[in-house]
Amino acid sequence: MKPLEIKKGIYWVGVVDWNVRTFHGHTYTTNRGTTYNAYLIVDDKITLVDAVYGPFAYELIEKIRQIVPPEKIDYVIANHVETDHSGALPELMKICPKAKLFGTEKCKEGLYRHYYPEWSDSSRDSSGSRSGTTLNDYIRDGNWDFQTVKTGDTLKLGRRTLTFIEAPMIHWPDSMFTYCAEEELLLPNDAFGQHYATSERFDDEADQCALMDEAKKYYANILWPLSSVILKKIEEILKMNISIKMIAPSHGIIWRRDPMKVINAYLSWAKNETKAKAVVVYETMWGSTEKMARKMTEGITDAGVNVRLFDVARSDRTEIMGDMLDAKGFIIGSSTHDNDMLTNIAGFLEFLKGLKPKGRIAAAFGSYGWAGGGVAAIEKVLKETGIEIAGPSLSVKYVPDEAELKRCYEFGVDFAKKM
Repeated sequence: MKPLEIKKGIYWVGVVDWNVRTFHGHTYTTNRGTTYNAYLIVDDKITLVDAVYGPFAYELIEKIRQIVPPEKIDYVIANHVETDHSGALPELMKICPKAKLFGTEKCKEGLYRHYYPEWSDSSRDSSGSRSGTTLNDYIRDGNWDFQTVKTGDTLKLGRRTLTFIEAPMIHWPDSMFTYCAEEELLLPNDAFGQHYATSERFDDEADQCALMDEAKKYYANILWPLSSVILKKIEEILKMNISIKMIAPSHGIIWRRDPMKVINAYLSWAKNETKAKAVVVYETMWGSTEKMARKMTEGITDAGVNVRLFDVARSDRTEIMGDMLDAKGFIIGSSTHDNDMLTNIAGFLEFLKGLKPKGRIAAAFGSYGWAGGGVAAIEKVLKETGIEIAGPSLSVKYVPDEAELKRCYEFGVDFAKKM
């Protein structure tokens, strides 16, 4: 794929990773692939904003070469340390060793720990120096000339000026946004992105349902626990009253037709706004818990409430979390094994706990044989997560009979009313 001019003199020089199917150590499935977006600004000072994943370094460099000789790059902006955005830097900096690198203080530390591992804490003395040499000395004597920046700092490129906005914990401590006022362009790295590999580059060209589905999944699985930080940062940027006509993130599609669409979506998700929607997630051993789940789902549906049903052992957790992001109610079920819930649902609930959902209600259910315990274990984790238990749980011994299935149906109807 060729470089693409997204604004006059500003080019997308990223890569499309069509085949990646997992991310973040297999915790996130990327069934639609992803992109690693990087942007080249051609001005008096030639500037690259973000790099790409290391295995694609050659492709990045070749795209740049189609526009300018890479060795002419003056500045490189590192909005984020994570290797899917910085992995190509070592190869790139070999070609343009005189380029100045810009990022936050945490970014400087992170990059050198990633790519100069010999600079380690164990080799420093009590003053923080390494054999009498400071980290700044070490960096200056190496190939990379690094300048730290903070919110409000600017960088003049010629007719354009870049402004830096620190965005710690969106989603790493080093993260920052880069803004170009002359182009009304926001380059926010991971914020507002999606794992979405397409031949299209802009929101008005993409499938809108798929685009927002991937944006929602991205937020739910990566950014949900950081909602309070994200809300504060978005409100801070809106108060700056800067004009944003385009948002060019480092994953997925570039927002040019309606950048406020994704900003407003983030505001809603960060506020933990929900709708009358239930997500039923269960794990079953011999089918009894599944029968209960299906009857509950029928009850919720007949009560006029939107519902989604997932067998956690056969479903994609990334997809489930995407559905849970805007759902008011969760119903979680499991068979009992060794006086506890089954292992897949246990792992799922621990992941949900880490996402810190707020303002939800939930209920637990399940089947058991000679002894219970699974349902109580589910309720315990839900309470630890801070989710309100909407009412008494429902347990069935062995296989539910007709009367018990009717109770399951009514359980669903009642839960729907509570939403």
